[in-house]
Amino acid sequence: MSTAFLIVGMVALTAGTAVFGVSAKRARRGVDGRWLLGTVLVAAGLLALVSGWLLTEPNPNRGEALKTGGLAAGSVVALYALWLNDRRRRVDEERQDVERRRQDLESARAEHDRERVADERFARAVELLGSDADQVRVGALHALAGLARNRPYYTQTVLDVFCSYLRRPFNRSALDEHELQVRRTAQRLIADLLPPPDSDLRYDLDLTGADLEYFDLGRRAVGTLVMRHTVLHSSNALSRMQVWGDAWFTGAVNHGNLYIHDSTFHRKAWFSGFISRGPALFSRTRFHGPTKFAGSRFLDRLDLSGEPNATRVRP
Repeated sequence: MSTAFLIVGMVALTAGTAVFGVSAKRARRGVDGRWLLGTVLVAAGLLALVSGWLLTEPNPNRGEALKTGGLAAGSVVALYALWLNDRRRRVDEERQDVERRRQDLESARAEHDRERVADERFARAVELLGSDADQVRVGALHALAGLARNRPYYTQTVLDVFCSYLRRPFNRSALDEHELQVRRTAQRLIADLLPPPDSDLRYDLDLTGADLEYFDLGRRAVGTLVMRHTVLHSSNALSRMQVWGDAWFTGAVNHGNLYIHDSTFHRKAWFSGFISRGPALFSRTRFHGPTKFAGSRFLDRLDLSGEPNATRVRP
């Protein structure tokens, strides 16, 4: 009887090993192998071999022999269960990875579509700024501001467009109230898009030669501020600002009240050739970089009180 067990066990073990070999080759070709059949054959072979080997001893205990053979076969089945569980886990991970890549691809495609739509909106709004109708120009300004709020990477570009609009030649003596409203809208939207003083964001403004009235940048942070040859009318407020880049007011003219109090200029502040025909209040404003007022004229009140670095201000 033990001999029969040994023969059956050898045959089953050999067959199971052969099935495992064929399954491994099929797996390398992407074809699912017959791992369960191989496991059953190997388990049966071990059961027969171990039991038969123990039965060859003198006065064998058949129950113990079968029990030991069953343990050997059970260990093979347990290993198969562990392998199958690991395989399922890897398949699930691969499926999740494929799903994640698919979602990333869809997100990238959707983002690309949104960027394309944003580019089209930007181009259309800039085109509308050339309209003869003032209400169309105001609508275009608001459309650009909305684009900057929804797409922050557009903010500097939109600010550049607003500044460019304000740099356009403007005949104030013609008293074009409609154009004045458009320009004031652009000024207000510039202030709305600028971050608060404690923000880490930095946006530059180039208002060279612009004609401004009631321009208010109070409590805002600016990168580089260029206001060369800018003309200021009525009342304008640049108070409580943080100017982190260079500030240029060279050749600018103020015809009304100018409030630059409680502001901080962290780098160069140049007021060469600046002319103020109305009060200019710089009280408690700090100049941390080189500051120059060469050729400037203040025909009304000038207040520099409370500026701790007043000795660094060069005439």
